[in-house]
Amino acid sequence: MSTSNVINLAGQIEKRLPADTFSFIKTAGEVAQRQQQRLYLVGGMVRDLLLERSTLDLDLVVEGDGINLAQKLAAINHAKVTTHPRFGTAKLQWDNGSTDVATARAETYARPGALPTVKPGTIKTDLSRRDFTVNAIAIELNPGHFGELIDPYAGKDDLERKSIRVLHTKSFIDDATRIWRAVRYEQRLDFRIEPSTLKLLKRDIAMLATISGDRIRHELELVLKEAIPEKALNRADKLGVLAELHPSLKADAWLSSVFSRVRLRFSGSPPLPLYLALLAYHLTSDEIGQLIAYLRLPKSYSRVLEDTTAIKGKAEELSVHGLAPSRIYALLHGYGSTALTANSLALDSTIAAEHIELYRNVLRNVQNALSGDDLKGLGIPEGPRVKEMLQRLREAKLDGRVSSRKDEETMVREWGGKSKG
Repeated sequence: MSTSNVINLAGQIEKRLPADTFSFIKTAGEVAQRQQQRLYLVGGMVRDLLLERSTLDLDLVVEGDGINLAQKLAAINHAKVTTHPRFGTAKLQWDNGSTDVATARAETYARPGALPTVKPGTIKTDLSRRDFTVNAIAIELNPGHFGELIDPYAGKDDLERKSIRVLHTKSFIDDATRIWRAVRYEQRLDFRIEPSTLKLLKRDIAMLATISGDRIRHELELVLKEAIPEKALNRADKLGVLAELHPSLKADAWLSSVFSRVRLRFSGSPPLPLYLALLAYHLTSDEIGQLIAYLRLPKSYSRVLEDTTAIKGKAEELSVHGLAPSRIYALLHGYGSTALTANSLALDSTIAAEHIELYRNVLRNVQNALSGDDLKGLGIPEGPRVKEMLQRLREAKLDGRVSSRKDEETMVREWGGKSKG
């Protein structure tokens, strides 16, 4: 690149980054210089700086030894360092921040969907392995070149065109998770997947079958962590990408509406399993099982989906007007809070939703005044009858037939007398 074409963003970097972050990357460049290595800022932070968006990701790539540099930076910054020698990467963590430091590398793919084979490389080979041109931009941090833009694939131009473009025609074949990322970036940034990339994406949708369920789950989780995840899900549905998760999944007006209601209920980030349960809400019990197996969902997520489906199966009875509190309790007891919330948001019946909320907020917290030991003290023999009477007492309390310890004692004596005579 001739010096006349060099774009330098030093002033913009200093203006937009927090002072401590700016100081850190400047120091990092100086340390790399002393080690006779070249250090670069890469990834989302570069993209977001150029877009003048707020940014948190701090990723560094060094032409040299990433782990060695990370250890030197950790000593200077009093940071904890975690190394991954196999990949030549390290993570630094300190009180108010973190960064990844990676050795510049080149990648090859033994087969579609396989994890890449890596070897040391240059900043250009490192950028060439990126997913899209807008993420294949770097900024040098060494003194004398601090702030200089490295943009071999014209990613800055694509940012200005609001365009998502792959670097080569085999991109989605090498790693089909990029299909999900293309949709996610397009919708987050309000860009468009450019025509030739869109054509490749549609051609290679079937390559998603080469990706493990764990990796697909990771991409889906990233979608669900977006500020408005239904945008990416709607786009994925229209492109036929969502159906690769499960043919029965739909992202439609109903899903957009219920996701909006989720955000009204929760400040900050809604629970990710709640979004997932609502995405899968219209699947059958068997289809839920298939989705759980394919995505290899952890037990906590699996239970939310299974509980949500089980509660949905009780919608008809939950919709009965004037249902006794004890019956509401019996229908909903034992199910997790997230599954309850999912159904209260998703069920068409206002009555059912009110019953679920009554259980969530009031009924599940109702406790008997008497314990099992109290019942034994009142002459109830140890065994299954104690459990049965505790349950009957709870029902009586839920339905307002007892309201005090004395009421419960009177009721137990009446039941005990009947059982004896």
